[in-house]
Amino acid sequence: MGDILQIANSTVFWIFAFIVVAIVAFQAIIFLWIASRSAGQADMNPSEVRTAIRSGFISSIGPSFGIAIILISLIALIGSPITLMRIGIIGSAATESSAASIGASAFGAELGADNFPIEALAAVMWTMFLGGTGWLIVTMLFTKSLGRTQQKIQKHNPKIMAGVSLAAMLGAFAYLASQQMITSMNHAVAGIISVAAMILMMKYADHRNISWLKEWALGFALLIGMTTGYLTTFIL
Repeated sequence: MGDILQIANSTVFWIFAFIVVAIVAFQAIIFLWIASRSAGQADMNPSEVRTAIRSGFISSIGPSFGIAIILISLIALIGSPITLMRIGIIGSAATESSAASIGASAFGAELGADNFPIEALAAVMWTMFLGGTGWLIVTMLFTKSLGRTQQKIQKHNPKIMAGVSLAAMLGAFAYLASQQMITSMNHAVAGIISVAAMILMMKYADHRNISWLKEWALGFALLIGMTTGYLTTFIL
């Protein structure tokens, strides 16, 4: 795995990573500039604009730390520049972790294994990048039409869209989790504890209306699962 990480952290990947992040940062600056210039049309004074920007910045800190917890494990598997490129565009560590696992398993390798071949890394990268490309193309071509479709569906039954999204996420994570849980008893116990912790934290966050806990719940659940998996190696 060391040779693969050396390739994944090479200068070429860092150059492309900085280019991608620079484009994203440029877009963010442009959006902020347009929003500031359009504030007058929304009857917002400069003080209110500064307050809105500050509130948005502060509210983004919590979710960013939640993603950072997951990034630690992702960097150890596919290297820093590839992780930076993917999270810089998609912004979902959970989605990229799933894509990396699917790419490795499609090649017939296990992500993070000692004998992880360079071809498997290529499969992981193609899976992650093609998955993200699909989002971008669909967004570019069908945003308006899908928006109208969503409005029609919500008027008919608002629960349908929420149900479809939830089913897709549950199916993807259940597929990945089941593969790990049948590997050994340690993995099974860690997976069960992690899922239970996630459910409890989400229910508690909903009950107490704690928005930041909803963002951090996945990261905390992963830490609890990894800790449980490590401790069970001394017992099972």
